[in-house]
Amino acid sequence: MKSLARTLLFWFLLSTILFESEAFKVLLVFPFPARSHSILGEGYVRHLLKAGHEVTYITPYPMDNSNPNLRQISAADNLNAFNAQPLSLQTLINKVINIEQEFHFHNIVMNVTRSTLENPAVLKLLNDSSEQFDVVVAEWMFNEIYSGFAAVFNCPYIWSFPFEPNFVGLSLIDEATNPAYTANIQLNDIPPFTFSQRASSLSFQIMTTIKHMLFYKSAEESCYQNAFEPIVAKRGRTLPSYYELKHNASFMLGYSHVSLGQAIRLPQNYKPIAGYNIDEEVEPLSEDLKYIMDNAKNGVIYFSLGSNMKSKDLSDEIKQILLKVFSELKQVVVWKFEEELPNKPKNVHIFKWAPQQSILAHPNCVLFITHGGLLSITEAVHFGVPFIGIPVYFDQHFNVDNAVSRGIAKKVTFTENVAKNVKEAIQDILNNPKYHQRMKEISFTYHNRPISPGKELVFWVEHTVRSGGAPLYRSPALDVPWFQKMYLDLLALIVAIIFSVIYVIRLICVSKCKIQIKKKTL
Repeated sequence: MKSLARTLLFWFLLSTILFESEAFKVLLVFPFPARSHSILGEGYVRHLLKAGHEVTYITPYPMDNSNPNLRQISAADNLNAFNAQPLSLQTLINKVINIEQEFHFHNIVMNVTRSTLENPAVLKLLNDSSEQFDVVVAEWMFNEIYSGFAAVFNCPYIWSFPFEPNFVGLSLIDEATNPAYTANIQLNDIPPFTFSQRASSLSFQIMTTIKHMLFYKSAEESCYQNAFEPIVAKRGRTLPSYYELKHNASFMLGYSHVSLGQAIRLPQNYKPIAGYNIDEEVEPLSEDLKYIMDNAKNGVIYFSLGSNMKSKDLSDEIKQILLKVFSELKQVVVWKFEEELPNKPKNVHIFKWAPQQSILAHPNCVLFITHGGLLSITEAVHFGVPFIGIPVYFDQHFNVDNAVSRGIAKKVTFTENVAKNVKEAIQDILNNPKYHQRMKEISFTYHNRPISPGKELVFWVEHTVRSGGAPLYRSPALDVPWFQKMYLDLLALIVAIIFSVIYVIRLICVSKCKIQIKKKTL
């Protein structure tokens, strides 16, 4: 028995050692000061901790988590860098500030990036030569400067891409997409394109590339060099060029799925993992909210403008218009509203904070009114609830238009007819079973995957470490110059041959003509 006990203890200790040796040190860089982006970062934290890894998490919103394998580095100062540009809901609706203007948005992003890299706690991490990581996962937000973290710690890195795949993101790991049939989140056009839309898509792709080269590239390279070159030099290495490093990601884990977006060609190292942030087990509703939803005989309509924009910032006129529309409904309305709302109808219930996933998961939730953020739309598809999209800025317009084209949503804009349009959209979705039926079909495709998005996230992070950066997944397109991809060298050769042949023929003709003229003069 003692011999058996010693044998069992040996194998137990061996398995424990082997298990612990598979625990990797992961650095997560998610410093953009928007709650929706922190939700994505927290999803990585939860899944990686559950898999037994050590996680260092750079975030402006530290989590309430006591896991000993989690170290959080607060980037709360990024809120000041972001709020230096006023972005209230009303100013966006009124176009006082147009966040879609590239120069304005690029300045915001660069302010946040600089604030992150100047953060004392981040600098302490970077300058500590004893710090080592097996892999870096950085959220891509309109520049590639955070790739420098991988250079400092001499490890592979992964892009977390928070949008539908587009030519800007995919060109970092493969090549730009074909604008003839691939949509861009900055444009509202949904394939198949008309001739003018194809021309617009091509023009947008060309002009975006040119503007980056002329106006953004130097600022990004300067920030990258200033932040990382001295630190890498202290470690006895040379900082790779910005161009080289930003095209050296092992994988791009994108918040997308074919059920939500486009069925386009994707490189081997792009992995769609939309929905990894959604909890496998939905948290129970609070007693008061559960009572409201359980007793809503005609169903519940849930209204939320997301985590970044706030309903309280709507004008009083729009608030009263919406309340009037809701008062005429037989359904119960649960409205995420950040302050008390006077004179609300009996069927309207206000919650300063609402557990969105738990509400959408309730069988009595029949309709979702949303701003059209990608996370909210993903949750609507996950729980099979059709929705009305009221987009305000950036990718929200594309997200809603794409959902409308798939028959699972209606779109409403903030205009003088908002009340009429909202009412008509509600009646259309609730009275027409095609929206719920189509949502069931879309939701089936979303759920019917060989592996859950959370497990896939962990798998590719671990594979990156175990394979030494997943070099076999690297696209050969990254090593081919752009003029060779477009066969301009072949075109030049063909043109040269044609002109050479023409030149030779011309010489022969001229020579023969001279001979004929000479014979005639004789």
